[in-house]
Amino acid sequence: MAVKIKLTRLGSKKNPFYRVVAANDATARDGRPLDFLGYYNPMTNPAQVKLDAEKVQKWLDRGAQPTDTVRSLLKTYLSAAPAAE
Repeated sequence: MAVKIKLTRLGSKKNPFYRVVAANDATARDGRPLDFLGYYNPMTNPAQVKLDAEKVQKWLDRGAQPTDTVRSLLKTYLSAAPAAE
């Protein structure tokens, strides 16, 4: 049973909003996750990304694999977060 860090879709039609979650890889896209890690709002300019870095690191240490989209969000967010502080 592998764990993935992936996006679940919320929001209305043509107005997407995503939660970043840790879930089993066999779970449906909008199925019940193991943990909520943050959110991603692509509709704002620039896109909003809010992640709990401690929770993300905990799941990565446990062997969770991020999806391609989440990997790019993590790369962007984690590189920008220390500069903002």
